[in-house]
Amino acid sequence: MYKIKNEDITHVDEFRAKPVGKHSPGLQRVLNAMRGVPQAGKFVLVCVKPHREWVVGRLTGVRGDSVKIIPDLRFTDLNAAELAIFRRRWKQHTGGDLPD
Repeated sequence: MYKIKNEDITHVDEFRAKPVGKHSPGLQRVLNAMRGVPQAGKFVLVCVKPHREWVVGRLTGVRGDSVKIIPDLRFTDLNAAELAIFRRRWKQHTGGDLPD
């Protein structure tokens, strides 16, 4: 599996500009690495009002367990919600925060 490297920071602006849709091969490689981790502790988006509201949650890794919702991470903009997930997954993979 691909390991995210320091030079992958170049793909962050592309993700910010277009978090949903077709991505460059470099960004897609980063996203695949982030999405391909084990389920336990994985950050996910949960839609609580179709097309209107999302919250961030974490998977337990146990089949049948509910997603653990993080109540203070609620969004009415899908792009902002996707960026919140990207930030948390980036930190998990690299140990560092995304620059603003």
